[in-house]
Amino acid sequence: MIQITPELVSPELIIDKVRKDDYGAIVSFIGTVRNISQGRKVAFLEIETCEEKAEAKLHQIVSEVNQKWQLQDIVICRRIGKLEVGEIALVIAVAAPHRQEAFQACQYVVDSLKQGGVTTEKEIYETDENPARS
Repeated sequence: MIQITPELVSPELIIDKVRKDDYGAIVSFIGTVRNISQGRKVAFLEIETCEEKAEAKLHQIVSEVNQKWQLQDIVICRRIGKLEVGEIALVIAVAAPHRQEAFQACQYVVDSLKQGGVTTEKEIYETDENPARS
């Protein structure tokens, strides 16, 4: 399942979507907005996306993960919009028969997302009016 939302995200609800009694492992990743980046104090983070392109890229990542590992379920929830320091920007939950597959698949998703193509992030600093793009 893939979700792109401007709404607050509950990691517990995302994890519950992959929780089943017959799954041996659930691994999750929660990415938050940090307060310091590149030595500067962050005021907030703006995350923008073209939802159609982002959904296609996320589906591609899920497809790649399913080809590489024997998974039972995966959920990727990406926040968009203005996020305050400390807010959750990303939740990934992976369910697999065994922990090693779940850890590897979750790491692969995080690394794939960091390569770009899903969102554009602008850190807005407290003392600087020129945001950095990543």
